[in-house]
Amino acid sequence: MTTTLLVTGGAGFIGSNFVRLAAAGRRVVVLDKLTYAGNLENLAGTEHVFVKGDITAPDDVRRAFDAAAGPASVVHFAAETHVDRSIEDGAPFLRTNVLGTQALLDVARERGVERFLHVSTDEVYGPLPAGVFAAEDARLNPTNSYSASKAASDHLALAAFSTRGLPVIVTRGSNNYGPYQFPEKFVPLMIANAREGKPLPIYGDGLQERDWLSVADHCEGILAALERGRPGEIYNLAGSCPKANLDVARFILKTLGKPESLLRHVKDRPGHDRRYGPDPAKAARKLKWKPRAKFEDAMTETIRWYDEHGEWLDHVRSGEYRGYYERHYGERLRSPAPPVKPR
Repeated sequence: MTTTLLVTGGAGFIGSNFVRLAAAGRRVVVLDKLTYAGNLENLAGTEHVFVKGDITAPDDVRRAFDAAAGPASVVHFAAETHVDRSIEDGAPFLRTNVLGTQALLDVARERGVERFLHVSTDEVYGPLPAGVFAAEDARLNPTNSYSASKAASDHLALAAFSTRGLPVIVTRGSNNYGPYQFPEKFVPLMIANAREGKPLPIYGDGLQERDWLSVADHCEGILAALERGRPGEIYNLAGSCPKANLDVARFILKTLGKPESLLRHVKDRPGHDRRYGPDPAKAARKLKWKPRAKFEDAMTETIRWYDEHGEWLDHVRSGEYRGYYERHYGERLRSPAPPVKPR
């Protein structure tokens, strides 16, 4: 396995956590556009070469390969990822996730990469009934612009393997939590509001079920797929830890010593998927990977991290974030709470 990695989106949440893991014993080049969710503070203290650039611009990608200065493997995180934003405007998701992935694949083939790992999501499988779990060969059923764009990028990556022989591997991760996550996402949003005694907006009844995976375990799984995965294959990386959003919010409040009266049920978002259920059995068999973290311990550590990094939270919640928060939650929080059936 090459010792040089080109990591796209390495200044984002999962990407920066991966760089912290992978930089031990490897040369890492980070290519990141530094959009609202990309932050160089996330990479503080890591050994890496940084190239500011856009994956949709082939010349930017070539500059990053030049910085790698030799054979490299690509780990592709760069993407627009927030479902709420994709409902508001799907165009950036098409541009970055679909057109950007194709541009990156084209330059990777041109440069002859050793491996190309495409990081995707379990959301491409769409909502699943209780008791049903999606293996890697399950039918894709994306229901919003984000998951649709990721499904399309998965197909493009696998098509590059089939038609061009590019050594592509795809991983599909479940809901991550951990340090450096931009606070538009559920866990840091709940933590940030709870710390300040503000209402925690819960979509609908809050019983939407997700599989929860610590970002540290996810990054270990990505590295295992990079090193031991077979080109042309897909691997689900999941925590086998299903929990309702409402239960996660209650755990956060309890850990911070805040009252459940801060929970505020608000109007649900359109087309909100009720349940995801990725099956990680293949990764356990083929990659010898299983998540190690216990949810209660890893989530407590996550809450503690945000509580101790108030300055980081304040910095990333300035400017653009405040406009986003008002657009998505302002009217919802000002409106009467919708009726919620008891559990």
